Amino acid sequence: MSLSLVQSRALLGLEAASVTVEVHLANGLPSFTLVGLADVEVKEARERVRSAIQNAGLEFPNNKKIVVNLAPADLPKDSGRFDLPIALGILAASGQVDPAKLAGHEFAGELSLSGHLRPVRGALAMALALHSRGIATRLVLPAESAQEAALVPGSEVYGARHLLDVARRFLPAGADEPLPIEPGEDSWVRVVAEAGAHIHGYPDLSDVKGQAGAKRALEIAAAGGHSLLMVGPPGSGKSMLAQRFAGLLPAMSVNEALESAAVSSLGGRFTVDRWGVRPTCSPHHSASAVALVGGGSPPRPGEISLAHHGILFLDEFPEFQRAALEALREPLETGTITIARAARRSEFPARFQLIAAMNPCPCGFSGSPLKACRCTPDQISRYQGKLSGPLLDRIDLHIEVPAVSAQELLTAPQGEASAGIRDRAATARELAVARQGVPNQALRGAQIDVHAGLDDAGMRFMQTAATKLGWSARSTHRALKVARTIADLAGAANVQAAHVAEAVQYRRALSGAG
Repeated sequence: MSLSLVQSRALLGLEAASVTVEVHLANGLPSFTLVGLADVEVKEARERVRSAIQNAGLEFPNNKKIVVNLAPADLPKDSGRFDLPIALGILAASGQVDPAKLAGHEFAGELSLSGHLRPVRGALAMALALHSRGIATRLVLPAESAQEAALVPGSEVYGARHLLDVARRFLPAGADEPLPIEPGEDSWVRVVAEAGAHIHGYPDLSDVKGQAGAKRALEIAAAGGHSLLMVGPPGSGKSMLAQRFAGLLPAMSVNEALESAAVSSLGGRFTVDRWGVRPTCSPHHSASAVALVGGGSPPRPGEISLAHHGILFLDEFPEFQRAALEALREPLETGTITIARAARRSEFPARFQLIAAMNPCPCGFSGSPLKACRCTPDQISRYQGKLSGPLLDRIDLHIEVPAVSAQELLTAPQGEASAGIRDRAATARELAVARQGVPNQALRGAQIDVHAGLDDAGMRFMQTAATKLGWSARSTHRALKVARTIADLAGAANVQAAHVAEAVQYRRALSGAG
């Protein structure tokens, strides 16, 4: 048979669209043509596939006109993931493997010139696409990629290390066995996930001396899913606090772990030992808007999507490009980011917790008792003015992180461990989810009025604070959601004046905060 069909998948955002690799062998001038809106690295598969088949001891049809079509033709295809299905298509069309046996399987993998399989990006996204659509298909991948794809519940994933491992499984009846590969190498195996075996220890908050107020704010942020801005002089512990925040969050659910791992797999960052670990992304302040929110052609996830269900830590917050910071406004509200290009539109999840840190002024020592500030009021105003009011509006907690004296640093005992704070935060979050179905930060519109539950004194206090501080409607709602979280931590049914008073204090670290 001179025509064969092999199934694979192309990555388009988090969607893994089905691709049929059609291979036709015909008489005529020997050639190898690849069509179907293939990117440069896909077109280079011609030379990789040719060498891999020959070096594996299999027969490449050099005397035939070979046409490979990647259907549908209007779907962009990139990366080397189509090497394996193209090679199998050629072997099937030339009668070296049985085309009928390929049915019910999907293949992806990059081939080396020797025929060994190299891992590919997005393996977990491919398995997740099959799982979400209820498609009962065996997924055949390089061994390293199969480990991550097998994390999807109910998936049937097979791993192989060489083209011959795969070809042996689909030989026609009565065909001779192909040449053996190196002895001792693992061949075709079904991969079963061992997700529960990986335990990760986050840095502990007890390492941070002092900073009781900042630790309280971290506990509130962990309990309600709130974003946080820390303002303080250099060396006050802002980065240490941010790096330990992930240890205060509740354990990831299976669905959260799958979503987070799928995005990391798209970016080529996922490893199996990071399964169930909340990511903390810390891009440098020189990062562009595209690096932060995603982009490119085809679109790739940015740092905010790689931090999905985790933490995005932006140190030196005002030093980021204005366009990059303003691009955060929509995903902070919606939890998603849409990348629109002329030919394609992709949507990535971006439900992250923003932890930002900054100095109060250009020199960093405004208000510090340890060192005099040399900045003028105008310089301080311009520096803080790099952060727009609409962006600050969307950050729930604004706190000051004062410098720690040498005496306190050297003599103070260790603070409370992360485990105790995490337990309190998890209890408060469970209370909120049981009441309203979502964490307090995710409350929208009428839900805030229904679930905030202000008593009379709390209502009067909130109205007075919002009027005197000139808050916008968004700032008022943000403070109200923080007050709801504080009440949950205290186990109170209604939001009281004391809870509102504490919430108000968390929006006054910057003079420009809305």
